[in-house]
Amino acid sequence: MAAELDGPRLAPRSGPARQLVVFLHGYGADGNDLIEISRVWQQYLPQAAFVSPHGPEPCAEAPAGRQWFALTLRDPNERWLGVNKAAPVLERFLDAELARHKLPPSALALVGFSQGTMMALHVGLRRAVPPAAIVGYSGVLVAPPDVTAEAFAAQIKSRPPVLLVHGDRDERIPPQALFQGAQGLAAMGVPVEWHLSAGIGHGIDAEGLRHGGEFLARQGSGSRSEL
Repeated sequence: MAAELDGPRLAPRSGPARQLVVFLHGYGADGNDLIEISRVWQQYLPQAAFVSPHGPEPCAEAPAGRQWFALTLRDPNERWLGVNKAAPVLERFLDAELARHKLPPSALALVGFSQGTMMALHVGLRRAVPPAAIVGYSGVLVAPPDVTAEAFAAQIKSRPPVLLVHGDRDERIPPQALFQGAQGLAAMGVPVEWHLSAGIGHGIDAEGLRHGGEFLARQGSGSRSEL
């Protein structure tokens, strides 16, 4: 069994937690890479608890960093195999964190970057109770190999609202992944919004952060609007 996850946390700015926001970092980083976003987002989500777990494995290409799963780019199926391998330990962590704050599964929001977005989408769409929202930065909707769209959709258990954000100059994961992901999600009946950040590479700019924070605040309040 993989080691249990842990990472930096930030308590709600006011009162007891009414929402849990979990950040999932990218390949070769760790939980410290994204937790500072929570300080920006407290203005949108003052009653949210934030946590950013370190990935379950050391990263071979970044010894000081972590990974959710190995990436060699030699196996076309490695992303699919990887998200499935890492999913159980992440599921256990999410359930434990919700219990820590005495929150229902519907109070969960997942926020991923790059490989973390792959995990957020994979796990979030398969939770028995839909998360409040998923925000994915610079990532990919990982699909199983050699299956029809109908068979892929049949695997989905929940359809939470999703926001995808991507830089139009991303050199690691091309911005086409944003449109492919949005189309794939919409085809499965998942409500999806997207934002393309002009002049941004494989990273998150202030505008992308604002969209993410406002999106989570809208889902928490039960109101929605277009970007």
